[in-house]
Amino acid sequence: MLFDTHLHLIYPERLSYPWLADFAALNRPSTFDAYRVLAGRLGITGCLHMEVDVAESQIAAETDLVEELMASEGSLMRGAISSCRPESEGFAAFLEAARARPAIKGFRRVLHVVDDDLSTTPLFRDNVKRLSGTGLTFDLCVQPRQHGIAAALVDHCPDVTFILDHCGVPDIAGGTFEAWQAGMRALAERPNVVAKISGVVAYGDAERWSLADLRPYVEATAEAFGPERLVWGSDSPVCNLGGGLPTWVAATHALTAGWSAAERTALYAGNARRIWNLQGDE
Repeated sequence: MLFDTHLHLIYPERLSYPWLADFAALNRPSTFDAYRVLAGRLGITGCLHMEVDVAESQIAAETDLVEELMASEGSLMRGAISSCRPESEGFAAFLEAARARPAIKGFRRVLHVVDDDLSTTPLFRDNVKRLSGTGLTFDLCVQPRQHGIAAALVDHCPDVTFILDHCGVPDIAGGTFEAWQAGMRALAERPNVVAKISGVVAYGDAERWSLADLRPYVEATAEAFGPERLVWGSDSPVCNLGGGLPTWVAATHALTAGWSAAERTALYAGNARRIWNLQGDE
């Protein structure tokens, strides 16, 4: 069974997603009801919602939506990874309010959509460091050229657990490997970084990718981080760009067929339940 640590939901009638205007393939509703149908067929027994970069004024409203979905009968939703703005002077107050909402399990600020200088400022780094001791995680969504920037942020916050999204966003379609692998190995040297094997089908050639294209990147990620520092995510609906959720689940099982039962259990769900204190969730 799988625990999905990276589900995006899009409700344009409730929330504003300014960036979607430039991404026609994703600029449409993606609802929890539709996801639950697929999850029930694919063995996904729980999920966390990953922020979708809503308009800044609606960050709390996105969490409101997740809380509503969590309260629905038989819900698979177990919490939210909220958007945040660590570059803001008001982050301390934002964090205090977020900590009063048990649904929030962590935060993300996508770094490849902003200037690289943003996450190197003392304000940004010190604000992320405020997560120390809270049990709240911080997702790193960075391109390979930014692995060094990510490592510097991690070094500034040794007591924060970081989740590295999408195997470090490799250029699978372009076949770039060595530089990406070097960055991944460097990040894996930091014991407070966990790698998320998620959505890499979207980084291959959309029309032609095969398991052979994905395998080196998944295996190198697993080798670098080890079985106790890996989690799984769908990146739905972004994974539709590479075949969709059923395809990614099938690829996951195929790519891990040679792993031990304990290693598969850790990746599929066990590590996520431990990291986000969801041990009782089955």
